[in-house]
Amino acid sequence: MVLLREVQRLSQDDGVNLAGIKRIIGLEQLLEQAQARLAEMEAELDAAYRRIAELEAMARFPGREIVPTTRTSTALVVWRPRRSTGH
Repeated sequence: MVLLREVQRLSQDDGVNLAGIKRIIGLEQLLEQAQARLAEMEAELDAAYRRIAELEAMARFPGREIVPTTRTSTALVVWRPRRSTGH
C-alpha cells in the first residue's frame, strides 16, 4: 500500500512517468540494501577491532607464563603445572 501511494505521489504530484518511477523505486531499494550492508560491515569491523585488542592484550604476556625483564640471566627455570586437587 505504501508503494502504491508513492507511485501515485510521484506520478500525480511530481509528474514523473512510469519509467522514472520504476527507476526511482529501484534506486531507493538499492540504497536501502547498501545501507543495510554498510551497517553489517561496520558491526563486523567493530568486532574485528575488539578481537585485535583482545589478541594484543594477550600477546604481552602469553598465558601469563612469560614475563618481560630487563635483566639477562643464564639460569634455567623449570615450570610444572599445579596438580588438580579435584575441587
